[in-house]
Amino acid sequence: MGYAEDLHSRIACTIAEHDLACADTPVLLMVSGGSDSTALAYAANALHEAGAIGPLAMLHVNHQLRGDDADGDQAFVESLAQLLDIPLFSCEIDIAGEARRTGENVEAVARHERYLAANEALESLCMHSATPLSEGRIFTAHTQDDRVENFYMRSIVGTGPGGFRSMLYRNGPIARPLMDTSRDDLRTYLEKRAEAGDSVQRDEHGALWREDATNAHTDRFRAFVRHEIVTRAKERNPQLLDTLCRTMNLIADEDDMLDAQAAKIIERTVAWLNAAEALGIDYGAGCVLAPEFGSEPTPLGRRACMQVLQLMLGADARVETVSVEHVLAGFAQGAPVSGYTANIQGDLAVSANKRGVRIEPMAAYRARRKRG
Repeated sequence: MGYAEDLHSRIACTIAEHDLACADTPVLLMVSGGSDSTALAYAANALHEAGAIGPLAMLHVNHQLRGDDADGDQAFVESLAQLLDIPLFSCEIDIAGEARRTGENVEAVARHERYLAANEALESLCMHSATPLSEGRIFTAHTQDDRVENFYMRSIVGTGPGGFRSMLYRNGPIARPLMDTSRDDLRTYLEKRAEAGDSVQRDEHGALWREDATNAHTDRFRAFVRHEIVTRAKERNPQLLDTLCRTMNLIADEDDMLDAQAAKIIERTVAWLNAAEALGIDYGAGCVLAPEFGSEPTPLGRRACMQVLQLMLGADARVETVSVEHVLAGFAQGAPVSGYTANIQGDLAVSANKRGVRIEPMAAYRARRKRG
């Protein structure tokens, strides 16, 4: 088996093992032009031709943060899509301007806009292929390296339940088929492809992928971890990526088990405040944690609380660890603490009485207090 066939087989195994896609699944590839996503485009195209995954499209988002280099990335991806005969969705977004307007972090704005564009493109792809949107997938090019970097980043700044699994192979429509593959493997794959005389796209300098110079800036947290910590750790264990990813998979298995137990606690002890049978549950309206919630083991209660807050705030929101602790503080010795109140996540109120611990938007809490 050649190098390319071996890599395709490994990626296909990851896809099958984690149920990321099947022969009929429409797949949107997020392609920046870097080595990882360029390799993803070639490999996904090969898997599509082999009948392992369904119709493909590509998405490139020009964040307009790097001037001519960003335009060069866009031109490279456009040529790559044409080479592989894969439909391309391409958009340009003034991320810096949007960050100034909203006051948010540039990287957070870029991620939000990128996935907003990805969901719109996936909807179009699914519509074109007459497939329900729920069956479509967005493939990202996250690798073993990204997963290990996330692990060390979270080790430095701290993390909550489930944090040390680092990344999910699949999170809703987003799937990561390269999570068992290293960046070096992907770059070797691109080089071997060119050496074999297979069709490849090169940029204006003859490079097989686009290099983002900001990746070398160690004043950026991820780049610092990549160059200063992971590099040193590999000196002690050259197999670090495989070793640590196996460890994270063991952690993930235990996380899945604990999350399932936490979900059962929610089903048994949490009453949602706006759960109309015909319309479903409006999670944002809040809920009441029954008194028996306080009798659950703290690790499971913490996970259940995390899941409840994630439902209330939305999948993209960050649940703060201190918020979880404030909710759990509404219970003492297995029972609600009557009169307890707290403000969490900036706009949620936590209050307790003998009937349980209530979590609701601050406006609803104030209106209820006023009526009372």
